[in-house]
Amino acid sequence: MSDFFSNGWSVFIAVTTVVSIAACLLLLIVASKRKVMAGDNTTGHVWDGDLRELNNPLPRWWMGLFVLTIVFAAAYLVFYPGLGSYQGKLGWSQATQYQAEMEKARAQIEPLYARFEGMNAEQLVQDPQAMAIGERIFVNNCAQCHGSDARGSKGFPNLTDTDWLYGGNHETIMESIAKGRHGVMPPMAAAVGGAQDVRNVAHYVLSLSGSPHNAIAAQLGKAKFGACAACHGADGKGNQALGAPNLTDKVWLHGWGEQAIINIITNGKDNQMPAHADKLTPAQIRVLAAYVWGFSNGPAASTRTVNAQ
Repeated sequence: MSDFFSNGWSVFIAVTTVVSIAACLLLLIVASKRKVMAGDNTTGHVWDGDLRELNNPLPRWWMGLFVLTIVFAAAYLVFYPGLGSYQGKLGWSQATQYQAEMEKARAQIEPLYARFEGMNAEQLVQDPQAMAIGERIFVNNCAQCHGSDARGSKGFPNLTDTDWLYGGNHETIMESIAKGRHGVMPPMAAAVGGAQDVRNVAHYVLSLSGSPHNAIAAQLGKAKFGACAACHGADGKGNQALGAPNLTDKVWLHGWGEQAIINIITNGKDNQMPAHADKLTPAQIRVLAAYVWGFSNGPAASTRTVNAQ
């Protein structure tokens, strides 16, 4: 792999680029000096007895444009990167251009977010402008995984309920958005015992939430659940500090039922939410977190509760 980071590729690209431009220029020079070999505008080449090759030079304006493109390419390579690792006289790069545009955009939106600076989550969810901004940020950055309605799907948490793996207050949601989350459950089959023990623990986990289960298997699995209690707690109610799910509710992030639980105990689970601190400003994260918080705490949550009743 070290070959891909050597200076050889940079030299190869630079040489290939220069040779290609020089070859185009040479081709133009050779074509412009070509002379008619016969008096009838032919080159003197004859095929099949009477098929003659004509010599029709390219129009001068076309030749002029071709020369201008070569001159432009040479000037471009002097001022901008294009010759391997050479950065150009202007020092331009995609990264610096992107950063400049991002800084310009942030400077333009700062006055807008300044109004929200002294507002808490309860006040933000009551502000139509803040929620409109939060909705746009959510659709552009979060809806791909959590859904446009924020109800999630298998493997992606539902943000409209009150089941929060790491905590659902405004500050914790901001931390989750900014830093991301990486939840890992290691394979626990060896710690639990054999295949039958894993099945018994699965039924005990189902019993914690009052789901249909085999009572005898659940009773046998209770003693083996001790291997899981370190994260999920002896009562199975989870641990938000670790992001360990509450097993006593009926919210199943990775699938419900005996086989789904057996698969997770046997194979473990690795789930990751990416950090957004590099994509969003602190002010944007603050408004977005309030918008997400409002799903289970704001006016919309109250409306859902009334409708459900």
